[in-house]
Amino acid sequence: MILVSGGAGFIGANFILDWLAQSEETILNVDKLTYAGNLNNLASLKNDRRHIFVHADIGDSDTLTRLLKQHQPRAIVHFAAESHVDRSIHGPAAFIATNINGTFNLLECARHYWQSLDADAKAAFRFLHISTDEVFGSLGAADAPFTEATAYAPNSPYSASKAASDHLVRAYHHTYGLPTLTTHCSNNYGPYHFPEKLIPLIISNARAGKNLPIYGDGSQVRDWLYVSDHCSAIRRVLEAGCVGETYNIGGWNEKTNLSVVHTICDLLDELQAKPEGSYRAQIRHVDDRPGHDKRYAIDARKIERELGWKPSESFETGLRKTVQWYLQNDAWTAQVLSGEYQQWLAQHYHGSDTSATNPDLL
Repeated sequence: MILVSGGAGFIGANFILDWLAQSEETILNVDKLTYAGNLNNLASLKNDRRHIFVHADIGDSDTLTRLLKQHQPRAIVHFAAESHVDRSIHGPAAFIATNINGTFNLLECARHYWQSLDADAKAAFRFLHISTDEVFGSLGAADAPFTEATAYAPNSPYSASKAASDHLVRAYHHTYGLPTLTTHCSNNYGPYHFPEKLIPLIISNARAGKNLPIYGDGSQVRDWLYVSDHCSAIRRVLEAGCVGETYNIGGWNEKTNLSVVHTICDLLDELQAKPEGSYRAQIRHVDDRPGHDKRYAIDARKIERELGWKPSESFETGLRKTVQWYLQNDAWTAQVLSGEYQQWLAQHYHGSDTSATNPDLL
């Protein structure tokens, strides 16, 4: 068995679905179910005994200690995090609570559990921490991509909180010997992505006839990674990664935000054309957000060289699959666009046209 924290979120849910499609090993899924945690992401596993879901906070030491003792996982894969940059600007406290304090608590519980194991189980145990390329800050247009040796330079409360969690994971390995692994991924996209992020937001707004908001001139550059490729990389790191090491996971797909939006519009024009012209006509440029990083780029040669992993999807093939998934899953989108998400929009963008005010264009 492995324990997954945050397994009802976007990447965590995709990881669980991919894992159970390829393995008979049970997953213990611990998730607090905040606004971005959605058990509908895992509806296909409702009667699958290999998926054990526990509604709990990683800050709850008693529950974590009990679960570790009861289920004896051979590994912990730590996805649970607040991950939305704009939310971190409006309310940083939640990011400190989950990303720093929550990670600390999970590490402490994992350390005590690991120290209680027999020699063989202790040697086999792994704590895999899922992080982000945003901890490295912003790149200039001509700068080399981030490597595992790039100095940390976080520019938002979100990325600062993730950087702090990375340092805690590193410290627990060097101080206590806890067998940790850390991965830094670039921007993920794919099915079950909460529609406050660029790609699902644009798809949703376009189909609803709303404005397609782009921060500033849309020249911000991100490296895009299809979520199933990310999941396969995580499995490979868990299987063969060197204890104490970090691995960058990227898609080798640097794109400007504007070009991403244009490509989505062109795919929608092809797959679900509207009678009055192109979806590109709905694009609107809005004021940039504070401290917006200009460019992220991942150098993923280490994981390819040492572990033999590289992405299977190009941006074009992955984005086509993504758009098709959203076109085929209207009920999922409608469900997540209700309730707390709408309340959050009202709280932070009251008095404005939320269709033209971008919650997060990354």
